[in-house]
Amino acid sequence: YENSLYELELFLKRKFPNQAILSVLWDILDAVKMNEILDKNKVSLVYHAAAYKHVPLMEREPTEAVRNNVFGTLNIAKLAVQNHVDKFVFISTDKAVKPANIMGATKRVAEMIIQGFSGNDSGTKFIAVRFGNVIGSNGSVIPIFQLQIIEGVHVTITHQEVTRYFMSIPEAVQLVMTAGAMGKGGEIFLLDMGEPIKIADLAVKLINSCGLVPEKDIDIRYTGLRPGEKLH
Repeated sequence: YENSLYELELFLKRKFPNQAILSVLWDILDAVKMNEILDKNKVSLVYHAAAYKHVPLMEREPTEAVRNNVFGTLNIAKLAVQNHVDKFVFISTDKAVKPANIMGATKRVAEMIIQGFSGNDSGTKFIAVRFGNVIGSNGSVIPIFQLQIIEGVHVTITHQEVTRYFMSIPEAVQLVMTAGAMGKGGEIFLLDMGEPIKIADLAVKLINSCGLVPEKDIDIRYTGLRPGEKLH
């Protein structure tokens, strides 16, 4: 997403004015350009976060999910080996555990790909990191609830009993950075995210925090699980 890339570049240059920072916009399936970038800049550490991760949307577009999440990862992994990258940290998801949807399945296949590379004495250490929903990230349910509350419409939840694990952005970043430092190759790191949270309870707390009363000032409507979604 070029707008976010540009904003990130500006932020980093303000924060670290003496650090050389290069942002490049390219497709992870473009092997020629990716090889050029890795080679020219002598990249030693790759954090691979480029993935389609929206569960219902990937159910509708399975070909694109496989193309990007599986073949894109395979492409980058091959080029990392060719360019003697020291460590390759793959950002995975808890949905790769017994996957019930296209997105989770593609991420599990991608995990298997990098573990395959890790077992081939390639010289590059391949590491995977799994975590759940990140509060405040793109696609997070909390900003959606907040917008619905601000607009005064009903809050929509898929199911009364649906639960999810949540973590903060700093926790997610720390996990990824720590895994990159600790990994020796072949591991899948997981964060202990405590107990899962009921989405319905989360919605009620958000409504209360705005000084409103659920089912009085604002309704809660249950819409049913979407394609590919697990209850827990």
